[in-house]
Amino acid sequence: MIDGGGQRREYSRVEAYIPFEYRIIAPEEEDHIQAVIPGNIAAAEFRPIPDMAEYDHILGEWLKILNSKLDTIIRLMTLQREGFFGLPFKAVNISGGGMSFSLPHAVPVGKVLEIKAMLTRPQTFALRIYGEVVKSEQRNDAYFIAVRYIHMDDFIRDEIIRFVFEREREIIREKRG
Repeated sequence: MIDGGGQRREYSRVEAYIPFEYRIIAPEEEDHIQAVIPGNIAAAEFRPIPDMAEYDHILGEWLKILNSKLDTIIRLMTLQREGFFGLPFKAVNISGGGMSFSLPHAVPVGKVLEIKAMLTRPQTFALRIYGEVVKSEQRNDAYFIAVRYIHMDDFIRDEIIRFVFEREREIIREKRG
């Protein structure tokens, strides 16, 4: 994909309206940051439930259902504790390499932002990601801010890319319908 300036982009971009909040990271925090998916039970290290099939098939199924419900409760409690419920919605342009958005004030280039966001693909998941401001320019009554992700592993980047592709599909369906 080629952007307006003739440069090749590494990732597809899409417009989305998502729960979003940010804060500027203090320089002393920058050595201790890493993108995460809070409440990601799949990434947690728990011992799997033993296969109960040889003991009692019905009991085994009930234990798996109970375990799934407990995982969901733990995930929701983690998201609530970390402030993901009630995030304000914001229009963003998002890709696997970074995102851009408008703010009422400038943020200096080079500053690092912590971004809390929730994406839906089709289930909802939370992200705490970090981005270095690479562009901050005034446009009318707002400031256009662009960030490049930093301290992010491939798993989280892949989740964002999946969200972008799902959003692109949704946009195409809306245009056809």
